[in-house]
Amino acid sequence: MRILLTEDDKDLGSAMHDHLVAGGHAVDWAKNLSEARDYAAVVGYDLILLDVHLPDGNGIDYLRELIKELESAPVIILTACDRISHRIEGFNAGADDYLVKPFDLGELSARIHAVARRHGHFPEPQFSVGTLS
Repeated sequence: MRILLTEDDKDLGSAMHDHLVAGGHAVDWAKNLSEARDYAAVVGYDLILLDVHLPDGNGIDYLRELIKELESAPVIILTACDRISHRIEGFNAGADDYLVKPFDLGELSARIHAVARRHGHFPEPQFSVGTLS
């Protein structure tokens, strides 16, 4: 899958980037909204991982832009904002999932797989026995 990772924390961003690449994904890492906009303008993504608090703006506002302007890829919000009101705002803005920091990279991978499967990026496995499938 081609993933746009938008995360300003260098340590977390690097860990996520390396984990996703090791999992076979193609990942562009934007460290702010300006870079995310530049990437999204020229590359089609299967999934967007979006931090909320970025140096040059709010990820929720950017998500609203994506929903209005583009036929957007699914979005998973990654943030330290853990209040229910924040989660509701994220989902109402168009997020497909919401993961609160800190999180385990294995859980991130599982959520990516689940969202991608719901959006048709991963076909359900088929089992065959003889001529039956």
